[in-house]
Amino acid sequence: MKRILSLAILLISCTLGMAQSGYDIPITLKPYKKAYVYLGYYYGRLKALADSALLDDNGKGVFKGKEPLPGGIYFVVSPRKEILFEILIDKQQQFSIVADSATLPNNVIFMGSQDNALFHLYTRFTNQIGGDINKTNADFKLAKNAKDSAKLKTRLKLLTDRMQVYRDSMIAKNPNTFLTALFQAMKEPVVPPGAKHPGSKYDSMYAYRYYKSHYWDGVNFNDGRLVRTPFFEAKLEKYYKELVVPQPDSIKKEVDHMLLYSRSNPEMFKYLLVHFVQKYVNPEYMGQDAVFVHLFEKYINTGQAEFFTQQYKDFVYKRAYSLMANLIGQPAANLDMVDTLDRPMPLYNVKSEFTVICFWDPNCSHCKEVVPKVDSIYKAKWKNEGVAVYGVMVDGGKDNWKKFINDNKLGGWTHVYQLPAQQKEEEAAGKPNFRQLYDVYQTPILYLLDKDKHIIAKKLSYLQLNEVIDLKLKNKKSN
Repeated sequence: MKRILSLAILLISCTLGMAQSGYDIPITLKPYKKAYVYLGYYYGRLKALADSALLDDNGKGVFKGKEPLPGGIYFVVSPRKEILFEILIDKQQQFSIVADSATLPNNVIFMGSQDNALFHLYTRFTNQIGGDINKTNADFKLAKNAKDSAKLKTRLKLLTDRMQVYRDSMIAKNPNTFLTALFQAMKEPVVPPGAKHPGSKYDSMYAYRYYKSHYWDGVNFNDGRLVRTPFFEAKLEKYYKELVVPQPDSIKKEVDHMLLYSRSNPEMFKYLLVHFVQKYVNPEYMGQDAVFVHLFEKYINTGQAEFFTQQYKDFVYKRAYSLMANLIGQPAANLDMVDTLDRPMPLYNVKSEFTVICFWDPNCSHCKEVVPKVDSIYKAKWKNEGVAVYGVMVDGGKDNWKKFINDNKLGGWTHVYQLPAQQKEEEAAGKPNFRQLYDVYQTPILYLLDKDKHIIAKKLSYLQLNEVIDLKLKNKKSN
């Protein structure tokens, strides 16, 4: 089945040049005439173009450049921007291709490239086995009883075993090829049966540790070719999602280990650093932004990310300096604000077991929905549990702000805003404002602080904050 090409703009400066001779890849692609075809490559899950070739009246053209292409899995793209078939690019970059779109992807002829001849055989085999696997998976929905399901599971295992046997055979016969490096990298550990676990009994922790410790056995982090494959990023994502404890300290240890091993290969180091920055600058779980700050301090701010574009570098520096001030566990920055009567009411003057900071805007539609709900749970529950609410007007105008407070009877809160004169003083002195200190780029945003004003939680919903408060109070009682 043809796949529609999705072009993506990479966030880093990515050059294709290397200090060797160039590439010369003539292509005959019928029935296309007088049209451009394209040579694309993977970059993790992204796809980008490396070159184009204009086909003549006989469907002949050539991909050609003075500098060689970095190794990886590439693909030929039709004039209609459809991926037609994949090819391997490695050291041998002078070879030719003959294909007909009517018989793709099974009939592609490569001349002068052993890697691609082997890769094409593998592609044909996987297309066949893949079809059988898909049919077997579909048949599971039609299974009438446990006996039918058992037969289908057996068949599925036989098919996947055939795939692995084929790969193992290719590895044995062609040990020094790029294709073998790909097969080795795609392998997943096979956990020994329970009889071989300690005590001759299945142990889930042993199985987990074995699987994790052998997960990267076939991967060489000095091999930059893996960056330009469609599977490496998925393998990386699976590792951090399923095998790494999602605590910042555990993640930091893992990313440092990988970046250390990849240092000798600029392509792999560059890819991994960008991947981790992207993943943890806006993380899936609260507190993991500490990993991004770690990456910034150890690698980016020490001059090891000069390959970033200036625009991306500006973004990273801005985000890092915002997040440094509000990491989980750190003291919250003081907010030297005034109340509705312009009387000083700094954050640290609020004395309570917990403090919820609510950054909001009276003109924000989401705030209009959420803020009254925060007030409801405060009056119904939090107030009796020693929780204070410190409401900060981000924008919206003083009159609109006070009207919303009165109309919605937001009593019991400490309502504050920043005087315009103070804001100008901060700007003139080059001091970070409260938006930077608390990473306030949208509203509403909620923070939870302990009695010493250390950050317990941030950027959660009011219901999630309530769960954290309940947990903290429960732990306090048990202690």
